[in-house]
Amino acid sequence: MNNISTSSLFKPLVKLLRRFHMTFFIVILAACLGYAVMAFTTMLNQSSTDTTYTSPISAGSIDQATLERIKSLHTSDEVVPAATNPAGRINPFSE
Repeated sequence: MNNISTSSLFKPLVKLLRRFHMTFFIVILAACLGYAVMAFTTMLNQSSTDTTYTSPISAGSIDQATLERIKSLHTSDEVVPAATNPAGRINPFSE
């Protein structure tokens, strides 16, 4: 019978790994990154199963000072007053 040693069995495999080790590394790395992206996307798309959660923040709990500040803001259809520079200063961005 032929006496086949274990080193002769692994020679083609070692030769293949020496030649294509960088290619194998890049393919495995790309596959792992693809799996991570798909797993993360799946995790983000899953709906929450906890339907008993209630937010501790009340929708109508705003203080009067904040409400007055919101009301004092101008709307987008109003004319905004021109900005003025402090005395003695010039605007470097104007012509």
